Amino acid sequence: MTAALAHTADAGAAGLAQVGMRLASPAVDTSHGPILYLDGITVSFDGFRALNALSMTIDDGELRCIIGPNGAGKTTMMDVITGKTRPSAGTAFFGQSIDLTALSESQIADAGIGRKFQKPTVFEHHTVLENLELAMKTDKRVRIALRARLSSTDRDRIAETLDLIQLRSEAARPAGSLSHGQKQWLEIGMLLMQEPRLLLLDEPVAGMTDEETIRTADLCLALSGRHSVVVVEHDMEFVSRIARKVTVLHEGSVLAEGPMSVVQSDPRVIEVYLGR
Repeated sequence: MTAALAHTADAGAAGLAQVGMRLASPAVDTSHGPILYLDGITVSFDGFRALNALSMTIDDGELRCIIGPNGAGKTTMMDVITGKTRPSAGTAFFGQSIDLTALSESQIADAGIGRKFQKPTVFEHHTVLENLELAMKTDKRVRIALRARLSSTDRDRIAETLDLIQLRSEAARPAGSLSHGQKQWLEIGMLLMQEPRLLLLDEPVAGMTDEETIRTADLCLALSGRHSVVVVEHDMEFVSRIARKVTVLHEGSVLAEGPMSVVQSDPRVIEVYLGR
């Protein structure tokens, strides 16, 4: 299941209290309020530097697209943000005070970071509605008669999420019977039920039809502002449709960054990624 569903909110809160949230050092400038701050992140695997002193910030409410050739470090970057991989050097802060390198994967998820992998993972034998209910930020160890215990606020949140992911008409369908695109939207909805501040979406339109790709673009745009969204994607038409700011990774570092029009015309990006 996604990292955001790894543990309950109660367990995460206890874990955060045990580990403690190390305050940013004076050298870390968070006065402008980034939701994510990476500085000098380095990760090596058997001598190969997957990330090489990577530094970048994501602002609160921003929609950022990350592109780059295979092996550029995109997946490793997300692994570091979510605690799956520990950097050998560098600083990673969430908000202005949460040191991601001090927390486990489940604690990071409970702190407000949700990650959707390329292949959708849903409870296929449960309905769309039940998938969203199961994903809610509640103590699942003591939950009995789930639907009967939902408050009116919970029901409203589920209804709002169904509308946002455009699956209200499919609420009673088993998730396993959905199309590939619909499963992607459902998993995003399940992440939203965890109330994340930052969403990491890994190639969200891979394998989608043209119509599904357009609807996914609309969903990403609708999420920005209310959440910070980082999209890793190879589909340049899709990126052009949603991009506000694009970061290009190459050999584990930022090669270029800026509006899509500027990035597309950068000779270095053309050389290593877009091609001539």
